[in-house]
Amino acid sequence: IGQLQQLDAYYRLNKAKTFAEWEGQLSRLAIPSTNFIYADKSGTIAYVYNAAIPNRPADVKADWRSVLPGNRSDLIWQGAVDYKALPRIVNPASGWLYNSNNTPFTAAGSGSDLDPEAFAPRLGIELKQTNRSRRAYKLLSEAGVLDRATLEAIKYDTGYERDGYVARLFEALEAMPAKGELARARDLLLSWDFTSDGQGAADAIAMLLIRDFMAADYNNKPFPDVAEKLKAAADHLTTHFGRLDPPLGDLVRLRQGTRDLPVDGGSDTLRAATTWDVADDGRLSLKHGDSFIMWIEWQPGQKVSSRSVQPFGAASTRPESPHYTDQMALFVEHRLKPVYFWRDDLLASVASRRHTIKTVTNAR
Repeated sequence: IGQLQQLDAYYRLNKAKTFAEWEGQLSRLAIPSTNFIYADKSGTIAYVYNAAIPNRPADVKADWRSVLPGNRSDLIWQGAVDYKALPRIVNPASGWLYNSNNTPFTAAGSGSDLDPEAFAPRLGIELKQTNRSRRAYKLLSEAGVLDRATLEAIKYDTGYERDGYVARLFEALEAMPAKGELARARDLLLSWDFTSDGQGAADAIAMLLIRDFMAADYNNKPFPDVAEKLKAAADHLTTHFGRLDPPLGDLVRLRQGTRDLPVDGGSDTLRAATTWDVADDGRLSLKHGDSFIMWIEWQPGQKVSSRSVQPFGAASTRPESPHYTDQMALFVEHRLKPVYFWRDDLLASVASRRHTIKTVTNAR
C-alpha cells in the first residue's frame, strides 16, 4: 500500500538486457507478491518466489500463522527479509521450471527442487499443491524431450491427478450410499476418466462438481457436503439438458457478443476453465481460467519469435471493433496467432496505416 515504486520496477524489468539486470530489479522487492519465471536467448532460466515477507524476530516463540497478541512489542517486525532469503532456482539440472500457484519447493523436478528445511518456518512459505501443479510436475518430469509439441500437450492438458482434494472427493463418492437418480449420478462420476477433454460421458457432471471442492481446498475452507453437491449438479443437468451426461461442450461455453463456442478444460486443470456465470439456458459462461497465452522461442541464428492468444479479442470492451471476438475460434481450437516484434514483419501484416502530420505554430 502506497508503494508506487512497483511501476518503475516493472518498467525496468522489461528494459533489462541481462539476467543480472533483471534480478537486480527484483531484488528491490518493489513488486512484492508475484512469482516470476525468467528465460532468455542464452538459455538461462530462473524462478523466484518473489515476496515481501515480514522480517519476523527469530529469537521469540510465536505461532506466526495464528492471531498474535497485540500487547507484545517483541512480536513487531520491521521491514522485509532480504531478497537473498527468498526461494530461488537458477538453471536447474532438470532443464525446466514452472509455477501453478503451488509451493516453491516443487518448481524444478526431483534433484533440482529446493529443500523446505532450508527455510525458516517463520517465513510462512506455503506447502500447498494444486491439481495443476501436480499435473505439470508429473508431465514435465516424464517428458524425455521438452520440444514444442510436448510443451503444447502439457499446456493444454485437461487431466486430474487422483490426489489431494480430488482423491478425497472420490473416496467420499465411493463410500456414499445413494438411490435412484443420485445413485445414477454417483455411478456416472465413478466411471470418469479424470480428464475434462470433452470426450467422456462424465465430463459435464465432473465439471459442475469439482469446482467447489477445489475452491474449499485452495481457500482453506471446510470440505463441502458431497451428496448435496452431487445432487445439485445432477439436478442442473437434468433440468437444462434432460440427461446426466450431455457433452461437455454443450455445457461449458465461451461467449462474447453474438459468438457462443464450446470449450474444453476444467477447474484447476492446466487447460483451465475455472469459474463461470450460469446463464438462463443452464450453460456455463466462462469468466475465469485460461486467459493470455504466449509462447516465445529463440532458435539458433534466428530472431526471437512469438505466438499468442487470448480468449476473446484485442478489443474486448469495444463491440463495434472487428477485434472484439476475432481470437475466440483460435482460443477454443488451441491455436495461436503470430506476435510481431520486428517492423518489417509488422508492416507486412497490417490492415491499415495512419500518418499523423504535426503542425507547429510559433505564437508571439
